[in-house]
Amino acid sequence: MKAIRRFTVRPVLPEPLQPLSDLARNLRWSWHAETRDLFQSVDPERWAVSGGDPVRLLGSVRPARLTELAEDRPFLRRLSAVADDLHDYVTGERWYQTQAAELPAAIAYFSPEFGITAALPQYSGGLGILAGDHLKAASDLGVPLIGVGLLYRHGYFRQTLSRDGWQQEHYPVLDPNELPLTQLKESDGTPARVCLALPGGKQLHARIWLAQVGRVPLLMLDSDVEENDLGERGVTDRLYGGGSEHRLLQEMLLGIGGVRAVRTYCRLTGHPAPEVFHTNEGHAGFLGLERIAELSAEGLDFDSSLEAVRAGTVFTTHTPVPAGIDRFDRELVARHFGPEAELPRIDVERILHLGMETYPGGEPNLFNMAVMGLRLAQRANGVSLLHGGVSREMFSGLWPGFDPDEVPITSVTNGVHAPTWVAPEVFRLGARQIGAQRTEDAMTVGGSDRWDAVADIPDQDIWELRRNLREQLVTEVRERLRASWRQRGAGTAELGWIDGVLDPDVLTIGFARRVPSYKRLTLMLRDRDRLMDLLLHPEHPIQIVVAGKAHPADDGGKRLVQELVRFADDPRVRHRIVFLPDYGMAMAQKLYPGCDIWLNNPLRPLEACGTSGMKAALNGCLNLSVLDGWWDEWFQPDFGWSIPTADGAGTDADRRDAIEAAALYDLLEQRVTPRFYERGQGGLPDRWIEMVRQTLTLLGPKVLAGRMVREYVERLYAPAAHAHRTLDPDSARELAEWKSRLRSSWHGVTVDHVETTAATSTAELGTTLGVRVRVGLGDLGPDDVEVQAVSGRVDEEDHITDATTVPLKPAGGPDAEGRWAYEGPLSLDRTGPYGYTVRILPAHRLLASSAELGLVVVPSEDVVEGAGVLMR
Repeated sequence: MKAIRRFTVRPVLPEPLQPLSDLARNLRWSWHAETRDLFQSVDPERWAVSGGDPVRLLGSVRPARLTELAEDRPFLRRLSAVADDLHDYVTGERWYQTQAAELPAAIAYFSPEFGITAALPQYSGGLGILAGDHLKAASDLGVPLIGVGLLYRHGYFRQTLSRDGWQQEHYPVLDPNELPLTQLKESDGTPARVCLALPGGKQLHARIWLAQVGRVPLLMLDSDVEENDLGERGVTDRLYGGGSEHRLLQEMLLGIGGVRAVRTYCRLTGHPAPEVFHTNEGHAGFLGLERIAELSAEGLDFDSSLEAVRAGTVFTTHTPVPAGIDRFDRELVARHFGPEAELPRIDVERILHLGMETYPGGEPNLFNMAVMGLRLAQRANGVSLLHGGVSREMFSGLWPGFDPDEVPITSVTNGVHAPTWVAPEVFRLGARQIGAQRTEDAMTVGGSDRWDAVADIPDQDIWELRRNLREQLVTEVRERLRASWRQRGAGTAELGWIDGVLDPDVLTIGFARRVPSYKRLTLMLRDRDRLMDLLLHPEHPIQIVVAGKAHPADDGGKRLVQELVRFADDPRVRHRIVFLPDYGMAMAQKLYPGCDIWLNNPLRPLEACGTSGMKAALNGCLNLSVLDGWWDEWFQPDFGWSIPTADGAGTDADRRDAIEAAALYDLLEQRVTPRFYERGQGGLPDRWIEMVRQTLTLLGPKVLAGRMVREYVERLYAPAAHAHRTLDPDSARELAEWKSRLRSSWHGVTVDHVETTAATSTAELGTTLGVRVRVGLGDLGPDDVEVQAVSGRVDEEDHITDATTVPLKPAGGPDAEGRWAYEGPLSLDRTGPYGYTVRILPAHRLLASSAELGLVVVPSEDVVEGAGVLMR
């Protein structure tokens, strides 16, 4: 019989055990081993059944056991120590509080998904895990972040397989009352609400749930409330589900509703108001519109409000392809804004202009969330050095006239939260070497370029650790594989073979991630005979553990999963290659440490960063990867292998896959497996162990989320906070008026004449030439512009590469024709083909970049003729 109503019955904890409730509600337990150990000791059996979730554990433990623990003095002492440690962690000074710089009082961090723990399944893949690690690292560092997201009633889907290996999706309903959440309430005890206006006089209501992530509050908006009609209740039904309007409503609720939730939270708790707003990908871009509306309500005009909002906004793009960006039909967006809907005081055309693709190659009728994100943020970044370059190229149309390398998008390479992803055994080995506190500091704060203490760990200890972790993975894989086959309809009598799946002494390769086509799940199957030879080699076998989910609407991705599963079902190899369904955080935390090699073979450069290999590396797993994302930036032969790529323009996709698959097999056959099985005099794989040591020593400190968040604070948050404080209403008006005047007068700016002191087309290294320029400024003055000489080596088409810019100084004017003279030195500091040009850029003390307006003037062709532009 089915229940007609569902309740969550909470346990009544005896008074001495009350701190357990606070410990369960702060998600620090998800990365704090002592807290998890404490909960496990409450009832080890129920802890295992609860999936390591303290809230579920406390909801199921027998009252008699609670009574027993309330009188257990050793347990109460442990409870008191862990509760005191959490209190010190939450209230004490950390890295952020010791910095001398004027840092933001608070930062609001918006993301459509957050992967904090498997007990709060609100993530689909890398973007959400990255956002979760960002919050955890901010907490460890004491950064006053407020996270903002949505609470999806079905989360992302759970994955099973049919008998023939086809992915099947299931959407279990999540009850917020059974999750580690509390409802944000008004002072009178009623639930706090945010509300959005919808077309036709309707409204979208949402309540605010609070997840406490260490020191960081995470606000999650939930539209499943009685005040909403059925359609509106379903807005937060599932992550990345539904049609275009459904996604638009989710993103309006995240951005606009999210700002309102932050204001409500700060009002109710006294938390400092954010000075910086960080939007993690374009999904939350509407937050800028809400902040413009706030300032407009205070009497500031739209343009001035826009400048004030931009000053304090950071935008992070995670996609290397236009297809990965949310784009909406112009008419759909227009219908949801304006007098009859949300933000009625803002002209709909101004809103639309912020997101329209008004540049060559753009779709003029589509509203692009990333374009809006960039136009509403004064600071933007990609998530690896390579991805920063890809992003500058991809969005260069927003800054016409500038070379891609001058587009104002920087990069902060992602990192991972070591306490979440490092196996306890790895932590204990480090603690034995340098002490628990120093090990914890090294993993959270970072700051050191090297982890030198790893050099002193004996080879025997490292190898025993690696085998132990491999053995744990073998046990985990067999349990999950048995459960998967039962779901596929197999009987117990058919599954005896699973007891022989994998071997703790065989080289183990891991491959686990989402399954879009560019990640090439099945590249390893390109030559099946060759793969079989590798798997079944009599002396140097390999074994492979694969996991991953295809998007529910991606049948192509599901076919890739099915192809892999069918290969792994083959009785000849099924003991050496397995596919594990329902990849998530709980599985990942076992998978990364247990693998010897982490395989990654995307189509370069389509992996923005890719952090799974970082998590593996922190456990002493070596990377075997295409040079893409973070691996392109940090790869060294000391600690891994790069798969050669065939990414030339003339290579078709099929041939490229064939070439790169062959390169992968070559590496495995000739370099990777021999290195693993080769034994030194002491019977250990000395050279392999040295690579593990180099991975931990050289790569470990770089891949930390603590390093990443410190970079965000120093390079983006602090400058954004300074700009936010500088742009008070008067300064915002000044900047907006100046930009308006500049744009309307820019047509009158010209470079009229360029000359140098060079008499010939050759010169000696070290020579300094004089450059003299006459420019027309029209209605503008010298204070409005900067005239620059741009010089450097030139390629065969006379494009300047690796350019150096030198400001030229006014030397007189205006003359009778209204022209100004500028001059300056040009140092010839490089040999070979060398060239220069001059250009005029806008200049104002409140600009973050001279490229900000996308305006530039260079010499016309007739001026170039007599300028001696090239020095050969």
